Amino acid sequence: MALPTHGTMAVDWESRVDFDRLRRERLSRIKDLLERSEMGALLCFDMNNVRYITSTHIGTWAQDKNSRFTLLARNAEPILWDFGSAAKHHQLHCPWLGERSRAGIALLRGAMSPEMGRAEDVAKKIKRELEKLGLQREPLGVDIIEPPIFYALQKEGIAIVDGQQLMSDARVIKTQDEISLLNHSAMMVDAAYDELYRAMKPGLRENEAVGLVSKVLYDLGSEYVEAVNAISGERCNPHPHVFSDRVLRPGDPVYYDILHSYMGYRTCYYRTFTVGYASHAMVDAYKRCREYVDRSIELIRPGRTTAQVASVWPKAQEFGFPNEEACFGLQFGHGIGLAIWEKPVISRLVSLDQHYELKPGMVFALETFWPSSDGWSAARIEEEIVVTQTGHEVITRFPAEELLVAGQRYYTVNGPLPTTRESETASNARVRELVEAGARSEGEGA
Repeated sequence: MALPTHGTMAVDWESRVDFDRLRRERLSRIKDLLERSEMGALLCFDMNNVRYITSTHIGTWAQDKNSRFTLLARNAEPILWDFGSAAKHHQLHCPWLGERSRAGIALLRGAMSPEMGRAEDVAKKIKRELEKLGLQREPLGVDIIEPPIFYALQKEGIAIVDGQQLMSDARVIKTQDEISLLNHSAMMVDAAYDELYRAMKPGLRENEAVGLVSKVLYDLGSEYVEAVNAISGERCNPHPHVFSDRVLRPGDPVYYDILHSYMGYRTCYYRTFTVGYASHAMVDAYKRCREYVDRSIELIRPGRTTAQVASVWPKAQEFGFPNEEACFGLQFGHGIGLAIWEKPVISRLVSLDQHYELKPGMVFALETFWPSSDGWSAARIEEEIVVTQTGHEVITRFPAEELLVAGQRYYTVNGPLPTTRESETASNARVRELVEAGARSEGEGA
């Protein structure tokens, strides 16, 4: 049975995303791991980890500032230090935190200079809470931290250890509500691709495509459009991973990666098109790219490993790279959740030697790339997968089994301009039939 796509409102007549349950289960998962670890407490600055533990959010403007931090100690509830008045907002509107939401300012990525004493202030705040619980001599796990705060904690006699892996492990298996939110987030990109497919034509610029996608997503309720990679024409190979103001031309290949966040849960979702018509070389590249995606998807079920998935992808040397590090990210799998890159990572670079077992509740993206024989065009496809109890479910639904040709509108006096037959899907063919029928009707009326 397909995962349900819920509406965005809470209702009394249907079971949908339960946000209270989401908060409880996320916090419970990291508490359990912390209890079994060597650490006495966890100190997190990563916005995604802060959200996972505290279920708070103050906007994506703070995403890269490292200004918020939370302490989760054994046998205790999390304490959050937040940006100015945001702390008071949480006291009033986040009853699961209440008075444990406090104002606290760190270094703002170095904007607070050393003589201001902010690093020492943060360290004293943390030490004070650890002393209350008798944990000041226990290792403190930290995810990401600015060096001055690291040194200030050490001066207070606190032993720092790596807490990032513990948080990553907590986030590997998604709860029921996390999976529902990931599915909803993917649905929004389905809609964005539909609008984009209708809009693509010669003259459209890559940055205009980015704007169109962003509007669709924000209109549907996205809280953060992290990136829209729009790559066309000769920019497709090698993949530059950034959009430009290049204008689409007839026959161009174009691929997109749409990354956004709904209620914190991300997408990483590639699709490839051609404009007006497709060359034989591009059709062949797309088929090869699709083949590698399909091979890896077929392997997804509990008990299989990331090594088995990576093994069906081509070696770097097979598509023009000297080694796996040089082509990292092109034949690639990665967990997806509150961040676009979570465990498990699937790549020939690391997975053949160090692999993970696939388990129900994992959600990840599988993405492949293949360059065409013309030396400049290429295909890119990505699907998001939920590992179920008995197999898997693909939650990215915009069609990608065959290469879609956008903007088919080229006609001569003798009929449609010939295009590569292999590139046509059933929907493409139907569009052509309708246009031709309309043209005949106009001619008969004249």
